Amino acid sequence: MFFTRLCSSIVLVIIALFTIISGGPILLVTLTVISLIGLKELCQVEKLIFRSPLMITAGIGIVAYYGLVWLEMQKHQLEEEMMLQEYGMMCLLLILIALMMVYVFTYPKYRAEQVMTTFFGVVYVAVMLSYIYKTRMGMPEGLFIVWLIFICSWGCDTCAYCVGMLIGKHKLAPVLSPKKSIEGGIGGIAGAALLGFLFGKVMVLVGYASADMVPIITVTCAIGAVISQVGDLAASAIKRNFGLKDYGKLIPGHGGILDRFDSVIFTAPVVYYLVYLFL
Repeated sequence: MFFTRLCSSIVLVIIALFTIISGGPILLVTLTVISLIGLKELCQVEKLIFRSPLMITAGIGIVAYYGLVWLEMQKHQLEEEMMLQEYGMMCLLLILIALMMVYVFTYPKYRAEQVMTTFFGVVYVAVMLSYIYKTRMGMPEGLFIVWLIFICSWGCDTCAYCVGMLIGKHKLAPVLSPKKSIEGGIGGIAGAALLGFLFGKVMVLVGYASADMVPIITVTCAIGAVISQVGDLAASAIKRNFGLKDYGKLIPGHGGILDRFDSVIFTAPVVYYLVYLFL
């Protein structure tokens, strides 16, 4: 199991390196596909089939939303950017209206809980993951800032696991996730902050960042690590409510897309707005 998990992690890192460094359409299409798979995994808990009218409507909405995100990143004038952001909100409202139309005109095929889960999935997976693209393509030096999202999530997860295994004694969430410890949680935050600090120093050495950005990067990673653990626990809570061990089997040793990206989903918008506010 450990070898399978390790190999899958290496493949994921390679894919992340390729898509994020490439940016542009490659990253956009990758995030769109990931969002569609994540929506499918989440909605399976409500016994929704991906080819059902409700899911097809949500899928079309996700593709349309990412199309608007792409247009937003092509514009550099503030007024145009703000207008396109309004279109993004309009797109979400139209998705909700379209889902309710399907609900009404196919009644009683779907339950209200299924409609709410589907719309929640659009926001939870697609909208929040889109901030990876917004960070990479819409921010100055986005090519290096975007890695803070993964330092906050995957870096925190690794550090929390190691510290928890070594000295973890006090349960962080005994009912929800018995294996997680308070010591591990603190270790994850400290580890992510340290990784952020080192990453910032390297970026200064290669000329991608100024020295005054290092404290900002460090604090961003520490805050992001806290939110990352909330994201991890939130995904676990949903699984526990529906009696699931994993969301899927797509990634050997890890489970589904949501099992691997649960913390990234939360850290992506947090890092984006923290960097936006600090800088």
